[in-house]
Amino acid sequence: MGFILLGGKALKEINSEFSDSPLRLQYYIIITGAAYFLFAFLIPTMSAMRRWLGISTILTFTYIIILLVVLVKDGKSNKNKDYKIHGSKADKVFNGFGAISAIIVCNTSGLLLEIQSTLRKPAVENMRKALYTQYTAGLLVYYGVSIVGYWAYGSVVSTYLPEELSGPKWVKIVINFATFLQSIVSQHMFLAPIHETLDTKFLKLDESMDSKENIKHRFYVRALLFSFNTFVTAAFPFMGDFVNLFGSFTLIPITFVFPSMIFLKVKGKTARLEKKVWHWSNIILFSLLAIVTTISAVRLIVNDVQQYSFFANT
Repeated sequence: MGFILLGGKALKEINSEFSDSPLRLQYYIIITGAAYFLFAFLIPTMSAMRRWLGISTILTFTYIIILLVVLVKDGKSNKNKDYKIHGSKADKVFNGFGAISAIIVCNTSGLLLEIQSTLRKPAVENMRKALYTQYTAGLLVYYGVSIVGYWAYGSVVSTYLPEELSGPKWVKIVINFATFLQSIVSQHMFLAPIHETLDTKFLKLDESMDSKENIKHRFYVRALLFSFNTFVTAAFPFMGDFVNLFGSFTLIPITFVFPSMIFLKVKGKTARLEKKVWHWSNIILFSLLAIVTTISAVRLIVNDVQQYSFFANT
């Protein structure tokens, strides 16, 4: 849903460069959902994405380089920056927990490098190299864009950073078009395990992936999945809220709780006491964090629904 909203925002920004009264956001969300469906239908598996990874890399660096240049230019010309954090104490606390969820979501892209590295031996050593690269060079880019964006526009910066950009029309079009195309590839990478699971359940495994019957079933399954997600996204078009909920409800338990549970299940009887204490501490601490951040994310969604109503043109 977050990716669908991201793609819809990008398309709306492109259209706003050509029209003073662009269509409602919901139209672009529908277009984005349809594009995601077509990509998922035509590129059914992760292995079929091989050619698209190079395109994804080019799109990423195009976006980053142009964006940083425009941000520095805008930051130098913007003299009225407000870096204060606004809102009540409760808002600040809940928004802080929401930020923790968002940070965790942004750092999960290292999983792709880690997974790919398991295909070569020695797997553990390759995985460590991939993760070290992601959480050094990769984070310089992620936090570089975030920090420069905050410096350029202050605390009132939009959730969707390209909305704030000045500069020539072609710059905004290129940045938003790169965002839209990259969102197609990125969402498919994250959804690939879900597609694989649904295909295993609903497709005929004794037939080819491209058999007539399997093509028909794949069409219906993909259509149902993206229709539901597109509808919910159109009804609740709050990008930051979806990111926070995704991070709190799924990624915190999977990243910090689940590995410790596996360790205790496999080696709990033979592990040293300090290791048991360490892993139980992780389970308890991050389970509590998952609960608090999920409450924060739901609170933000409820507040935005009350403020904007359903199907808001944000």
